[in-house]
Amino acid sequence: MSSTKIIVRNDGPLRVEGDFEIVDMQGKVYGQAGHHAVSLCRCGHSANKPFCDGAHKSAGFQDQQQARALPPPKPQV
Repeated sequence: MSSTKIIVRNDGPLRVEGDFEIVDMQGKVYGQAGHHAVSLCRCGHSANKPFCDGAHKSAGFQDQQQARALPPPKPQV
């Protein structure tokens, strides 16, 4: 079974590697042209959203992350 790995890069994008697809709000799939790794923008400055184009560097985007546990989900009512 293939897995997907998402790497949160300090001061940069989310790097997605493995077996995945990216779809828009209507369910239309973004063509990945055979790529098995992409970087997704998280600074909001990319001209190629949702993909990273390196704009975070000139925008001065800074965000340092460290892995942590999420709280448990709230019970469904």
